[in-house]
Amino acid sequence: MRALEPEVVDAIWAAVEPLLPPRSETHPLGCHRPRVPDRLCLWGILIRLVTGSSWVDVEAILEHRVSDTTLRARRDEWITAGVFDQLAGEAEAAYDRIVGLDLSDVSIDGSLHKAPYGGEDTGPNPTDRAKLGWKWSVASERAGIPIGWVVAPANRNDIVLLAPTLASIASRGLLIDIETLHLDRSYDYPVVRRQLTALGLVDHDIQRRGTKSLVKPQPIRLGMRWIVEATNTWWSNYGQLRRSTDRRTRHRHAALCLATTVLIVGRLIDYRNRWTA
Repeated sequence: MRALEPEVVDAIWAAVEPLLPPRSETHPLGCHRPRVPDRLCLWGILIRLVTGSSWVDVEAILEHRVSDTTLRARRDEWITAGVFDQLAGEAEAAYDRIVGLDLSDVSIDGSLHKAPYGGEDTGPNPTDRAKLGWKWSVASERAGIPIGWVVAPANRNDIVLLAPTLASIASRGLLIDIETLHLDRSYDYPVVRRQLTALGLVDHDIQRRGTKSLVKPQPIRLGMRWIVEATNTWWSNYGQLRRSTDRRTRHRHAALCLATTVLIVGRLIDYRNRWTA
């Protein structure tokens, strides 16, 4: 898993360190333990992202050099400071500057996953015997880089999530540059087409649902939607996302930001190796 490669970790730490909130290293009584290094905490957060292990297990993997409570507290501290959002934003900006985001074809789709402990934005999963689950709706540019996403309960319809997903793209200033938007047949409704047209997305390719009168079911043609399917697969490889034990939406969102950063950093390293060899 690339998230644990030393070169990737070094690059992520170089981006994270300037974003961390300042902390006082002194104590009024002068008797507290030394603060656990932030880099060690980042390493623990990455291990949890990849494996989906509990914080207690991550503590054991790190040979008890940092406690599970410290790892959770540091993650929450960074979320409050906006570190994960800024990290994903800087990674995306770096990719756009070095390689270039290709918005000629953008795909949007949702992906369902387990959330056995419930919590915010979870609901009965219609594909998993109504067990608790969560989902994300993500937009990917032509190379599979996520450019916007939202987190929702597993029973939330994709159509309902389309508007907030597009709003997430717009918040990054990328909506106006989309040339063709690709959606699967679950979005094939007149209201969706009107919604897209009103946003200026006149060129949209939505797979037709077909009719029940067909004797032989028609095969599903992915077209350019395979891009977002690849993004969903990359994200689903992370244990923390595939089976989320987080109970807060902000924790899942932070994990998506970190997974996106890992994806982009890996792409940039490959790009550098390819063109500097």
